[in-house]
Amino acid sequence: MTLDTLVFDIETQNFFTDPGVGWDNFAALKISVVGVYSYLEDRYFTFEENQMEALAELFHDAKTIVGFSMNRYDVPVLNNYFQRLGATAPKLWEMERVDLLEEIEMSTGQRVSLSRLAEANLGVKKDHDGSEAIVLYREGKMQELKEYCLNDVKLTKELYDLYKKQNYLLMPDKRTGETIKVDFAKPQKSALAA
Repeated sequence: MTLDTLVFDIETQNFFTDPGVGWDNFAALKISVVGVYSYLEDRYFTFEENQMEALAELFHDAKTIVGFSMNRYDVPVLNNYFQRLGATAPKLWEMERVDLLEEIEMSTGQRVSLSRLAEANLGVKKDHDGSEAIVLYREGKMQELKEYCLNDVKLTKELYDLYKKQNYLLMPDKRTGETIKVDFAKPQKSALAA
């Protein structure tokens, strides 16, 4: 059986700075939408908070998960939801994970936004700021929220494809403003390589 590679992003109904949440209290964060791209199915998906079982099924068939700042945010939040599903839930921390922001930080010691990284490599920026996702949820604009989330997934997927193909990405240096080439320590295999 060929195992999948999934690129994903989550949006939440609330944030650490909201009353009653507190910094790094991942268990208090509530998912509004999860956007996912499956290389195996060559398809994008969105899931709402009440669809975590269906999302878990998709993650069961994955060997590798890819995201942007996912180890700091998306994985801890989603893992809390999956743990509630019981012993058969996917174990995200045990999967092969490629966090593009973490890879860049390890190579350069700098952080960069998804929008600035996409602009440097793909010539496009994000349409909205991350904080707008919570506002969209609170206003009940779920279709707009799903589109926003999937746009982040698409940008992350395109950056990951480039990362695998050339083993480097371009980014603006925070100190100089110049575009620098970020080489990665290990060559990347194709998304569905066994």
